[in-house]
Amino acid sequence: MRALVISDTHGLLRPEVLALAREAGAVLHAGDVGQPEVLTALGAATPAPVYAIRGNVDRTPPLSGLPETLLLELGGVWVYLLHDLHALDLSPEAAGIGVVISGHTHAPRLEQRGGVTFLNPGSVGPRRFRLPVACAWLHLHEGQVQAQPVTLLP
Repeated sequence: MRALVISDTHGLLRPEVLALAREAGAVLHAGDVGQPEVLTALGAATPAPVYAIRGNVDRTPPLSGLPETLLLELGGVWVYLLHDLHALDLSPEAAGIGVVISGHTHAPRLEQRGGVTFLNPGSVGPRRFRLPVACAWLHLHEGQVQAQPVTLLP
């Protein structure tokens, strides 16, 4: 299973992201979608499931109806999505979660803590400050996890 992990589109869906989505077994959006058309276009670009959570800018329907968090089993691994990592209110290791995906900061980050992969793919929406425009691939197979950051614009 290869999942495309994106966040913080803020209403901007770049053609490069749509091209990557076509290659994905799943698309995971870690919030701040910005416009419902982003999810519609992602869904039209790929036959794979598109999972999205609500970010702090997703305040009006239909985006306000997205869940705040999402727990998924992909490739034998439990994956937990939330927008702001500071809002994490559980112990992923104790809960058997292998990957925690967040967004919010627009800064890509990948780290391992206590056997858990923490992934912030960065932002694929409008450039913020001098941060790159980035996303990530998440490879999940038989309980194994490998994250692969992707920089679209340095």
